[in-house]
This record gives sequence, C-alpha cells and structure tokens, in this order.
Amino acid sequence: MKKTIQIPLGSQHISLLEPIRFKFECENEKIIGVDADVGFVHRGVELACTRSFEFKQVGYVVARVCGLCAITHSLSYTLAVEKLLGYEANDRIKYLRMLMVELDRIHSHMLCLAHTAENAGFEALFMQIMGDRELIMDVQEAISGNRVQFDYISIGGVNRDLTPELVALIHKNLGVLTSKIDTLIGLFDNNWSLSLKYKGVGVLSLEDAYTYNALGPLARAAGLVTDVRAETSDFPYEDIGYKMILEATGDIHARNFVRLREIVNSIEMCQNIVNNLPVGEIQEKAKGKPNGEAVVRVEAPRGELFYLVRGSGQNMLDRVRIKTPTFSAIPAMMEVFKGAEYADAPAILASFDPCMSCTAK
Repeated sequence: MKKTIQIPLGSQHISLLEPIRFKFECENEKIIGVDADVGFVHRGVELACTRSFEFKQVGYVVARVCGLCAITHSLSYTLAVEKLLGYEANDRIKYLRMLMVELDRIHSHMLCLAHTAENAGFEALFMQIMGDRELIMDVQEAISGNRVQFDYISIGGVNRDLTPELVALIHKNLGVLTSKIDTLIGLFDNNWSLSLKYKGVGVLSLEDAYTYNALGPLARAAGLVTDVRAETSDFPYEDIGYKMILEATGDIHARNFVRLREIVNSIEMCQNIVNNLPVGEIQEKAKGKPNGEAVVRVEAPRGELFYLVRGSGQNMLDRVRIKTPTFSAIPAMMEVFKGAEYADAPAILASFDPCMSCTAK
C-alpha cells in the first residue's frame, strides 16, 4: 500500500483571495482525494432579510452579499419581488438593468484574469489588468453614484438614468478597453508561462460537467451549453447581440478564454444597449405587498444565481433563499483537483474564480 500525505490549502493561503479550505490527499505530488470546507464567513444575510428589513429594503441588503456581483444580487431579488407584485418593467428599465449586469460581468472577469496572471508569476500584468479594470469601475460609479455597492436597482425600476455625458463616457471607456482586451487575448494565446502551459491542466470533461452540475464559465469551458441568459425570457438578450461562448477542452486555458471572449461580447452588448436605448420612464409604481412564492435565476459572472422569495402579503418576508454559483460548483471543483499535480492547485483554484463572500453569506 502506497503512503499518502494530507496537505491543506487554506483557509488562509497566499493564492487564496477568500477563506475556503481544501484538504488534499496526495500520493507523492499527485492529488488523489479532495475534501472542502466553505463555512468560514457566515453573516446571516438570509435571516436578516426576513427579521430586520422590510421587503422594499431587502434589495439593498442582498447587494451586500458580494462586492463583485452586487448588482446581480439586487437584480435577482428585485425580479422575484416584482413577480409577486405582478409587475413587469418597461423596456428602458430592462435595458438599463442589463447594462449594469454586463458591466459587472466585465470587471469581475477582469479580476479573475488578473489573479490568474498573478498566480503565473506575472505581477506586472496583474497590476495592468487591474488598472484597465478601472475603466469599467469609473463607468459604473458615474452611472450609479457608487463604486462597489451600486444601489442602482429598485423595485419598479432603476434609480438613475443615462445622460448624454454618461453615454459619451461609456463609449469612450469601452472603446479604450476593447483595444486593451485584444492585446490581452494575444498574451493569453501566445505566452507559454501565462496560459499555454496550462493546456491540459485542471481539466473538467463535458461528462463530468453534466454529472457535477457545473455552471458558468467552468461549464462552458468544457463545452456544456448552459447560460441563464439563453434559458430565460426576463431580459431581451437576443436583441442586443448576446452570444454563448463555448470552449471544448475544459482546462485552465479554456476557462481563461471563455472569460476573455465573454468580456468582448459584453462590451458589444453594452454598446448596443446604449445605442438602442428604448424610450420610457426609469421608475414605475409596483403596487401591493409580496404574496406567494417566486423563483428567479440570473446569470452572474460565475454562473447561475438562484433566488427564492416567499411572502404572505406583509411588509416582512417569510423567506429569502439564495443559492450562489460558487456553492453549486464546489463538487465540480473537487473533481477537477483529482489527478492534478499539487503544484498546479493554486492556478486551478484561480481559474474557478470562487467567491466565498457569496457562498458563506
């Protein structure tokens, strides 16, 4: 019987941005078994939404679940409540909401790619990508008035409209970013140390993606056709140039390129939104109090974000349940580690783009 050793990765580790703990069983340098623990930062957000805040306030509370996809959390909750109120937003509101969600996707993917570069030893490229990411952060701050917790979406609409000056800023910054992303694609496609050496590393097969219910870029990099934007009708994504981005190899390199190509597509969609913004009010009255149960799915940067909201006609809700994409992806993550070299574990983990703030809310 061969001797194995137990090696922990986390909950604090130089390659980890947030507290998650993996326990690897290794045979020499090869990982043969994996255990995971994600419960380090529980904050009781779901309970607070039913005990401490009225339903009109909860959209701003759930935005605090995550700083990277705050707009997606507030949107998911708001859509659920609007369903219970029997309200559907006009096209202008839908377009403005889609604009902020896609801007969110761009800056989140750029953060992941920056940390991928850092794990590969490219500290200067990490700082360059983070600097380029400011182009999107500046646009989101100009639109919403806030830099991280945007508080932009409200029940019945959005809190700010686009002005001609904002439209000009969006076009300017997205134009500059497009050329920078083209350069970044060239780096990831041609540099051995940055990305090419990770071909065949951290592979999630299409069969395993199905088996372990993978989602988001992790699934699409394996060729699994799944994206909430293509599966629901809450937003008219087909009208603004949405494309499902797929790769086939399911490795780190493929996950990098899914995110790079999704950034390009999101930039195109944002430009189409601004150029074809429908006429209408940005805030409408959604009357009543939530009564019944509603389920909403929205494609967050990491995959499907699931919200269940239940009310009984009162100001306080009965239940708010949040299932985040990182939580759903943990079984697939554990499978990818098996058979990999321990030295590749930090790079594999970075390619997952895990968000523990969302997961252990």
